[in-house]
Amino acid sequence: MKKNPDQCRFAVAMDSIVGKWKPIIIHHLLQGKPLRFNELRRLLPDITQRMLTLHLRELEAEEIVKRVVYPQIPPKVEYSITEYGMSLLPVIEALHQWGAAHIERKKLGEAENEPIEPD
Repeated sequence: MKKNPDQCRFAVAMDSIVGKWKPIIIHHLLQGKPLRFNELRRLLPDITQRMLTLHLRELEAEEIVKRVVYPQIPPKVEYSITEYGMSLLPVIEALHQWGAAHIERKKLGEAENEPIEPD
């Protein structure tokens, strides 16, 4: 069976940034300032500590996120977007805009399908 190189490239890209939380983590880090672990947890209240740790490690392995540990007590760790990760800015912005438009479209569809109540 012959592999499709375009399909392979797409799959690699999607594996790097897709998941329930990865795009949201990237979006927050793209805002520019480094964030500590607990700051990210506050921004993503429904994520578990384990899942946030897992996604941050995966994004770090992909060189999208940088982790800096400061040698102090208590330990201070900050996460920031890498220069390479900044290349995702147009992708994340496009997804954000599409999501907003999709929500509006769904609202319009639901409004059109609501039954009209008699007076």
